[in-house]
Amino acid sequence: MIANPKPLLFLAVISIFLIAAFATDLSIAPTPSKPSAYDILSQFGLPRGLLPESVKSYSLAENGEFVVKLERPCYIQFDYLIYYSASITGTLKYGSITDLKGIEVQRFFLWFDVDEIKVDLPPSDSIYFQVGFINKKLDIQQFQEIRSCGKGFSVTCRDHSSKQAIQLPDEVDEIQKLMAE
Repeated sequence: MIANPKPLLFLAVISIFLIAAFATDLSIAPTPSKPSAYDILSQFGLPRGLLPESVKSYSLAENGEFVVKLERPCYIQFDYLIYYSASITGTLKYGSITDLKGIEVQRFFLWFDVDEIKVDLPPSDSIYFQVGFINKKLDIQQFQEIRSCGKGFSVTCRDHSSKQAIQLPDEVDEIQKLMAE
């Protein structure tokens, strides 16, 4: 017969608490965080700077279809002024984005939809923007860094009610370069 059951009961209760605490720690292991939209671009062989820093969320389906939501519409000056709508969609494949909607490029005060973006495989120093039937080769270096949205002044363009846009080039040589192309 057990002389004093209280110490054994205390030991059993403590053991149950320890086992429960240990089991809880194992079941609440941290889940790996969702990669950023910029990480996804890198995984598909594309430069991280194709998207502005204002990405708020994204979704990517197994077939490569994606939706990227920005905090607001955005302009960034690369070799050309690029407009990003608040929602960008397309299909992501290794080395390319096809069926692209929501990115436009300005040429001679006109805005054109960018339909596709591709890089060379194996990688080179070039990236290609498909605008209608025109394929424009650009230096990929300018898309390596994630950029902030630029500031400009508000103008009405195309079918958008108001865009913050048109940044004049810093140098006269840039204006001549744009006019010559």
